[in-house]
Amino acid sequence: MLNKLNIKQPKGKAVTNIEDGLAAANDIGYPVLVRPSYVLGGRAMRIVFSDNELKHYLNEAVLIDKDQPVLVDRYISGKELEVDAVCDTKDVFIPGIMEHVERTGVHSGDSISVYPTFSVSKEIKEKIVDYSIRLGIGIGIKGPFNIQFIVDDYGEVYVIEVNPRSSRTVPFISKTTGVKLANIAAKISLGYSLESLGFSTGVLDEKKNRWYVKVPVFSYQKLRGVDTLLSPEMKSTGEAIGYDSTLTRAIYKGLQAAGLRVENYGTILVTVADEDKPKALTLVKRFYDLGFNIEATEGTAEYLKKNGIRTRTRKKLSEGSDEIHEALKQGHIAYVINTVSPSGYSALHDGFLIRRFAVENGVTAFTSLDTVEKLLDVLEEITIRISTIDV
Repeated sequence: MLNKLNIKQPKGKAVTNIEDGLAAANDIGYPVLVRPSYVLGGRAMRIVFSDNELKHYLNEAVLIDKDQPVLVDRYISGKELEVDAVCDTKDVFIPGIMEHVERTGVHSGDSISVYPTFSVSKEIKEKIVDYSIRLGIGIGIKGPFNIQFIVDDYGEVYVIEVNPRSSRTVPFISKTTGVKLANIAAKISLGYSLESLGFSTGVLDEKKNRWYVKVPVFSYQKLRGVDTLLSPEMKSTGEAIGYDSTLTRAIYKGLQAAGLRVENYGTILVTVADEDKPKALTLVKRFYDLGFNIEATEGTAEYLKKNGIRTRTRKKLSEGSDEIHEALKQGHIAYVINTVSPSGYSALHDGFLIRRFAVENGVTAFTSLDTVEKLLDVLEEITIRISTIDV
């Protein structure tokens, strides 16, 4: 269908055995996104980076045979956007386009979603609207549907998936735009046309005077043993909304409503994968300039010190030390920032225990640097800084 409509989607293949899975992954090129062919909430979805990880996934994580194929898709890193729309087979009405804070690789239900979009061009939005209209009419949808998009680093737009049903974001986009999307969709299903209801093909103009932010709510404290690492598998159990005239204030309200502690002082504990260290350095410098103390595990601490950040080194749990656990219990750590290398998906390691200790001691832990970046935007706005008098 997408090929006929000249719409791009990540290259992929359905496989029914391990050998075909390995062949498909090597043809597509790692990393790849793997998942059962029929799945809700991202259940058992995984990003894999090597043959060994893929073998483990196909052997242990899922059942694979001719009746239960596994989809192997190219993984594209980029911005994720989505639309909720309604189609009557002739017209497609789109209330608005939502943009996620977190990049691809985090389930849409676990991402912070923002309306209106905050970082994409007019041309990209026009392409998303065009794709949505062509897909709705081309598939012949009669009722509501949801589409998720990727915009890669070169500005190319790809379709992740089309869901011919109402999505979890329908209440959010309905509240933010004032369009009763479920009501319209129900009437379309009963035989009304969009034209008869006063709607035409296209998208509403974005509201420029107010920002709306949907923040996921997690129940990690109630679900013991669950890893807090954000991934393609959905873990959130609810959502909250914040809105204001500025994006930072809307994010602040959303984070507070979702039950996250937003502190503009204290200590951050940092332990990040090697590939994330350059971006993490930029973010840690911003925390440092706000007056936060910095603590980190050995590898991260050495990198930060070499780049001019005063950092206290904490020994890892695998080194026989419980000082990180004790530090989290003492209450002086405001945030934990932890990312994992690709191999971290398949191993129970220090990061998992640090994330669990953080949850159990009421410390906010972030596993996406994109989320941390938006948090810092909030902290820098709510913090009164000390400055010198110019002479």
